[in-house]
Amino acid sequence: MTRIRTKTCDRCQQLSDVLYRVRVERDGAWQFVCDRCWQTIDRTNLDYSYGGTWKARKR
Repeated sequence: MTRIRTKTCDRCQQLSDVLYRVRVERDGAWQFVCDRCWQTIDRTNLDYSYGGTWKARKR
């Protein structure tokens, strides 16, 4: 059975069914960001870390 869930973006507070786990400061907390907010993050920042993708549909 597939479960469908939503989660809120830590930056814009919009509900999303796909979020990206990122860290933008060396000792900063992990954040879940939506696709739109993820596009605004500077991935050339040396402190940027990608921690995976959260998806609403789970097996």
